[in-house]
Amino acid sequence: MKQSRFYISLYLIIPFIFTGFSILAAIVSFRLTKYGLDHGLEPAGTVFWFIVIIGILAFYTGFALVRFILRPVEQFVENAKKLASFSSSKSERGKDWSVDKIEHFTNVFDQVTSVLSRMDARHFFPNIIGESLAIRGLLSLIKKVAPTDSTVLILGESGTGKELVATSIYENSIRKDKAFIKLNCAAIPEELLESELFGHEKGAFTGATKFKPGKFDMANKGTIFLDEIGDMPLNLQAKILRVLQEKEFYRVGGSKTIKIDVRFIASTNKNLEKMIQEGEFREDLYFRLNVFTVHLPPLRERKEDIALLVDYFLQTLPKKVEISSLALQLLMGYPWPGNIRELKNTIESAAVIAENGFIEPSQLPGKITPAFNTNPGEFSLPTNASLDQRLHEIEKSMIIEALRKTGGVQVRATELLGINQRSLWHRIKKHNIDVKNIKSNEI
Repeated sequence: MKQSRFYISLYLIIPFIFTGFSILAAIVSFRLTKYGLDHGLEPAGTVFWFIVIIGILAFYTGFALVRFILRPVEQFVENAKKLASFSSSKSERGKDWSVDKIEHFTNVFDQVTSVLSRMDARHFFPNIIGESLAIRGLLSLIKKVAPTDSTVLILGESGTGKELVATSIYENSIRKDKAFIKLNCAAIPEELLESELFGHEKGAFTGATKFKPGKFDMANKGTIFLDEIGDMPLNLQAKILRVLQEKEFYRVGGSKTIKIDVRFIASTNKNLEKMIQEGEFREDLYFRLNVFTVHLPPLRERKEDIALLVDYFLQTLPKKVEISSLALQLLMGYPWPGNIRELKNTIESAAVIAENGFIEPSQLPGKITPAFNTNPGEFSLPTNASLDQRLHEIEKSMIIEALRKTGGVQVRATELLGINQRSLWHRIKKHNIDVKNIKSNEI
């Protein structure tokens, strides 16, 4: 017969043990004092030595408990530091008694969480390249909303990967085995868009020689993605609203109500709220679409992902091409108004004219080359500077730029850099960055 086992939380055991020591000490001290007074003895010496003994027992008990609890944690931290996935500087490899052990453990656990988060992202979303905090937060949202049937509105600048995000939502949804129909509302002329969406009956208009099903017909039981919905004409917006509300529509030239079961995903690079104020977008449609909103960060707010994206684009090229550290440094300093699409086109263009299979700054567009000259002196490295020197300057410049953008507010700067506050504090100290001067606009 299987024996039942009960487990008591350490949150109860440890306070109970030390409370027991305190009660025992109080009771015995009282009894010794009373005994001494009753028999005309001086109890001070006896009570003193008893308190010393209790104190020693409490100390060793506390030491044993801490050792029992922290030993597995220390072993985990030591094993974790040996893994290639974790960064560890030379100064951290030996014993450093000036380092707060709890803070050290917290740093390692933060790294473990970060690595597990990246592995989770790669597993579920292999097509989305990025390991920044912004991207991991985005993927966490996608993972939550994908299995539901909620309407999703994807907002982001042109070139940020809205279609890729929509595809990832579909691939992780309960409708992934059904149809996934995409339609770019900006790419189809206004007079043809209604027919594309709802289909038409034979003879509905000149040239309609046969019945044609629409995108909603094709997407029935599946998912439809309306890209750039902000470019949809107002007259069609009312019909899309009806589909969202009633799950039905009429074909062009038809009088029969068509019932459908479709999940909606929409995207736009426009400010819909501003368009509503200007009378260019229906407010009721906006509220119907805005059930779950996903904001895609622009590339300039996730610069730590640029190196990963560049490496990915280089691997997809038909010929083997590498990039110099200085050229990569220039790419990381550029604000990328065209986002990932612009970066991809830049890499492909530079690879075509790259000599000896190596992309140098001379192969990059002129608008990118002077990007590091906007703050003279920050990148004044000699031409023979080592990779470590260049990476040191890249890191320092990114931190200064983030602090400038946030007015020296480190909590907000960590969001732009995709690191935690403790890591930012250590890097500020390492690079001797004067945050006070940045707040005062003196740097």
